[in-house]
Amino acid sequence: MDNKQEEDTNPNDGGEVINYRGIKAMPFIIGNETFEKLGTVGSVTNLVVYLTTVFNMKSVAATTFVNVFNGTASMATLVGAFLSDTYFGRYNSLALGSIASVLGMTILTLTAAIPSLHPPTCAAKENTSCMGPTTWQFTFLLSAFALLVIAAGGIRPCNLAFGADQFNPKTESGKGGITSFFNWYYFTYTFAVMVSATGIVYVQSDVSWGIGLAIPAFLMFLSTALFFVGTRIYVVVKPQGSPLTSLTQVLVTATKKRRLKVPENPTLSLFNYFPAKSINSKLPHTSQFRFLDKAAIITDEDKFNMDGSATNPWKLCSIQQVEEVKCVLRTIPIWVSAIIFSIPLVQQQTYTVLQALQSDRHLNSSKFQVPAATYIIFTMLTLTIWIPIYDRIIVPLVQRLTGKEGGFTLLQRMGISIVLSVICMLVSGLIEERRRHVALTKPTLGIAPKGGTISSMSSMWLVPQLAIAGLAEGFGYVAQTEFFYKQFPENMRSIAQSFFFMANALANYLSGFLVSIIHQNTRKTKRGDWLAEDLNKGRLDYFYFMIGGLGIVNFIYFLLCANWYRYKNVSDSTVEMVRKTNAPGKDTV
Repeated sequence: MDNKQEEDTNPNDGGEVINYRGIKAMPFIIGNETFEKLGTVGSVTNLVVYLTTVFNMKSVAATTFVNVFNGTASMATLVGAFLSDTYFGRYNSLALGSIASVLGMTILTLTAAIPSLHPPTCAAKENTSCMGPTTWQFTFLLSAFALLVIAAGGIRPCNLAFGADQFNPKTESGKGGITSFFNWYYFTYTFAVMVSATGIVYVQSDVSWGIGLAIPAFLMFLSTALFFVGTRIYVVVKPQGSPLTSLTQVLVTATKKRRLKVPENPTLSLFNYFPAKSINSKLPHTSQFRFLDKAAIITDEDKFNMDGSATNPWKLCSIQQVEEVKCVLRTIPIWVSAIIFSIPLVQQQTYTVLQALQSDRHLNSSKFQVPAATYIIFTMLTLTIWIPIYDRIIVPLVQRLTGKEGGFTLLQRMGISIVLSVICMLVSGLIEERRRHVALTKPTLGIAPKGGTISSMSSMWLVPQLAIAGLAEGFGYVAQTEFFYKQFPENMRSIAQSFFFMANALANYLSGFLVSIIHQNTRKTKRGDWLAEDLNKGRLDYFYFMIGGLGIVNFIYFLLCANWYRYKNVSDSTVEMVRKTNAPGKDTV
């Protein structure tokens, strides 16, 4: 791939010449992304520890708070995608999100650095009564998280798409540049996560929370500054209007014409207009969701413009519009299964940290203790090691066996990820059972920061469950991202990316809901609270097994959805792979 500047004209903007400077722009965008992840990932990973040790929150309350925050931040991506596509554009959305992130991290740093902004330190003793945050302290803390939610809404749905905007998709060098950008994006993301989850988490947990939060705040400032430095060479794509309007028109029009009968030959009889300047691929008519076809039935009242389009799109929609709505609706059942799939992975970011706090975190016989939140790195480390093994060894082997390009189809990879998430929960339950047994029957290592004896079982026993979670992410999250990107209409790819984050958002909400429900309903039973503040007095293993059972039900549901699913169009490479062995347009797990 060469480093020269490319030019092209934009037919949708009066033939304006676009100067693509992808290679020159990439360091600024990748640098912005790297510093942003260095600045936020470690702090978010360590939030449970921060809330329980500095703000003296109960573990259930802290876990629920983190789940709600993560869920809201992910849910904000849908709002961010809509505003970006309709009004602001990706550049302005990223700029606003970056500034909000700097402000949010600065306020979070102040909550740790200024004593009056957090409760007094609580002694690490059994049955110690700790003073919680005041209304003012908690409100100030919430303002930091509110800004971080705004930041997530501006950055997450736009960063990948904005980077791809810097390359000409019509040339070979431009296509190669986009591929290179994605590779560097994921590489720097992995690097940033590992550095943040080790170095920054260590400073926060073992040196000073004020310094540990000031470092990511400063890195986020560098990220924002680097982003603005590259402004003059960016390709800034103007917003084209919200594609959600077209989807709404189909639903409204189909409802208005609900009493009409769909003709026997829809392809020839329905309104078959296709805009000349549309960036979307032309879709063939499909038989699913036939009630939506009524939106394209031509009546005597319908009138047309000179170019063949409908005068009133709220009374008549094209087959193309209808099929685009069907594309979105087909993904929803698969998307629901993705929500349940993510719940076990959410638990690995919250309760696994609490398990580590009540386990032996010393390295061999040294006095050094690994910070509890650092163990999350094994998930990312497994993912980093697995991806090249999967790409270079597993895929060629499976391709020879199945004859399919890529070895596995997208839905097959998602099915494998659900199975791995179930195994992850079962292993987590068994490990927690052992940790608790050792804590109750063998000599312990003192009292945990929030009370409860520390088990003499090594925290390295937590690695297997985290490694399996990494494998599940490697199959599931990557496949989901690709699935939504390919199956949504081209003009909805920002929203498609937000769909992935929305699944994670609802998983966090649902996880927090399950934690609250189990806590409320088990604390009054004879066996006691499953999610007690002291894990040794609770039965976290039962909770893990319960989520594993939920995953088994989800896997059965996913099998039914995958068998029903039809891909967007026959030109999709995945469909071509599937068509050799299955009915046209269908896939199996």
